[in-house]
Amino acid sequence: MTQTQTTLSSELKVALKRLKLSKMLDTLPERLSLAKSQKMPYQDFMLLILSDEASRRDSQSTIVRAQRGHLDPTMMLELWDETAAVRFDKSLLGELSSLRFLESHAHVAIVGPVGVGKTFLAHALGHIACRRGHSVLCLRGDKMLKELKHARLDNSYEVELRRLLAVDLLIVDDFAIDSMDTIESRDCYDLLIERHRSGSIIVTSNRGPDEWLATFADPMRAQSAIDRFTSNSYDLVIEGESYRQRQKPKTGTGQNSEEKAN
Repeated sequence: MTQTQTTLSSELKVALKRLKLSKMLDTLPERLSLAKSQKMPYQDFMLLILSDEASRRDSQSTIVRAQRGHLDPTMMLELWDETAAVRFDKSLLGELSSLRFLESHAHVAIVGPVGVGKTFLAHALGHIACRRGHSVLCLRGDKMLKELKHARLDNSYEVELRRLLAVDLLIVDDFAIDSMDTIESRDCYDLLIERHRSGSIIVTSNRGPDEWLATFADPMRAQSAIDRFTSNSYDLVIEGESYRQRQKPKTGTGQNSEEKAN
């Protein structure tokens, strides 16, 4: 490398750092070599390196959205085991993967017995939403209601409720497992009513929507909220053997990762 090239490299690093583009230095040497070998026009070279940076930022933004949304990084649709002994409407999953339901503020109920992969598919749809620039938040149903109840005690209820309403896609995992008390029923009612046709919800549950009514303390509110949800939702029913067995640590891996295929 000549002295001129060394000086230029130093100046370039300073300029890119000032413009908050220093990450471009990771691929710039390779791109410079490519441009030189192909005698690439300046404009094409600029487009190439700026496209690299745009792709990097998009990828990083997707990762940040998924982390903020509490999505499991191992639960992406491309990681789903197609040999799993479970049955569901794959054409419906394809439709849901298009996110047209999200654009129309419709909901999704993923229903099935324990361990068939409900949580996996819910998280997978959440990752797709993150890749397309949408905000996502995933919470377990009981934890969500507990946080809302605690928020009432410290006068932060409105803030907590807005957090649940503000995201483009809210994923409620393990919904309607336990019976709800009066406060939890009211909070669940408020959430379902407020998000009706204004934001999408994905619910995973071991119970079908026709069984949710019995978990509410107030049948009147329950009927109103559930009717709104079901009249605007897609139902993905999963049947078959437990998917969790496919996520067990393999002999020799030395890993004991938490199983989350609910």
